[in-house]
Amino acid sequence: MAVKIRLRRMGAKKAPFYRVVVADSRYPRDGRFIEEIGTYNPLKEPAEVKIDAEKAQQWIKNGAQPTDTVKALFKKNGIL
Repeated sequence: MAVKIRLRRMGAKKAPFYRVVVADSRYPRDGRFIEEIGTYNPLKEPAEVKIDAEKAQQWIKNGAQPTDTVKALFKKNGIL
């Protein structure tokens, strides 16, 4: 089972809001997930990012792979 840390799109049309979730890679983007570890709101200026660094580190240690976008958010917040 390949576990990914990725964004789950929420919000209305033209007003995206994302939740950072840990999910099996076989599940759909907005489908079932294992755990929610944060949020990302690109519409605020500057973009608002809230991530539980402890949970993120634990999942990465257990083998979860962040997507490219999530990896960039982690680097910006000093998690990676």
